[in-house]
Amino acid sequence: MASANDMKAAEKTYGGFISLLKWAVPVIALLALIIVVVISS
Repeated sequence: MASANDMKAAEKTYGGFISLLKWAVPVIALLALIIVVVISS
C-alpha cells in the first residue's frame, strides 16, 4: 500500500520541520532584536 508509506514519510518530514521551526523562530527573533537595537543606537 503506497499511500501508507507516503504518509509515514510525510509525517517524518513534518516532524523534522516542526523541530527545526522550534529552534529557528527564537533564533530569528533574537537576531531581529539585536539588529533593531544596533540600528536604533
